[in-house]
Amino acid sequence: MGATLTEPAGAQAFLDAHGWGGANLAPVTGDASFRRYFRVVDGSRRAILMDAPPPEDPGPFLNIARWLHGHGFAAPEVFAVDTAQGLALIEDFGDDRLREAVDADPARAPGLYRAAVDVLVALHRVAPPQVDPYDRAALAERTLLLPEWYCAAVGITPDLTSYAEAWDAVLPLAEPNTPVLALRDYHAENLMLLGDGRIGLLDFQDAMTGHPAYDLVSLLQDARRDVEPAIEAAMLDHYARATGVGDDFMTAYHVLGAQRNTRIIGVFTRLWQRDHKDRYPSLCPRVWGYLERDLAHPALAPVKAWFDATIPASKRGDPMLIGA
Repeated sequence: MGATLTEPAGAQAFLDAHGWGGANLAPVTGDASFRRYFRVVDGSRRAILMDAPPPEDPGPFLNIARWLHGHGFAAPEVFAVDTAQGLALIEDFGDDRLREAVDADPARAPGLYRAAVDVLVALHRVAPPQVDPYDRAALAERTLLLPEWYCAAVGITPDLTSYAEAWDAVLPLAEPNTPVLALRDYHAENLMLLGDGRIGLLDFQDAMTGHPAYDLVSLLQDARRDVEPAIEAAMLDHYARATGVGDDFMTAYHVLGAQRNTRIIGVFTRLWQRDHKDRYPSLCPRVWGYLERDLAHPALAPVKAWFDATIPASKRGDPMLIGA
């Protein structure tokens, strides 16, 4: 999404009040929400101004950032907040993202992805904070985004009763024995490479408690860049060796992969149709590829059967092109 040049109302007064008077603002790329971000430059000092006016709510991001920071993870430090205006001044992690680093030098992929998996290994050893659970009901509800938005866009009227029954048959396989904090947008464009060698974390305001496989899916079935199957397999093996998980975990990984990729296809279609963000439909073919890999797992047979009966291969891809 392109950055906008318009400064938030009240930004200069907010910066003045917190010791950043006279600093320059420059827009930086935002995310799929309506939050905006500006780099604040004052001589050698750098910070990020988050603009999240109502109905956006910066509270969840700030709360999770403080929790992560307090437990030794590299989340941005929170310097100042104006809740009424939806403004927050946070630590600047720079511009060195995992995505660009790997795209520029694919030989770095195994080491950088291993470092990202190691963050999850450490995170999953910590009791999570009090946030909403990403439980079976929440998982099932979000699968409805695909029939609501994608199917409608490509001219398919689905049977929602059999759809719900298919998911009800497989989602119990993804119930965690011990829920962990799932950041839920843990992928290469939200992971920063910091100067001290750590992985910096961004865009975790939607965090919930859930299965530890969920963020592995986010990372290794990345909707925004191709992750080679060999990297995916190696990183799953690395996580398994570090944690001792077994076949049940891998089944949950594919169930959650199918759920997440189904949801993302619906979300990307909604971002195009409702929010006029035209870059997202072109990402759907990649997500369909991941989804079909997950559906090939034997445990997903009920869901695969529904997809095979409802959405033919010719209707799987970019909804903007298919629905034209």
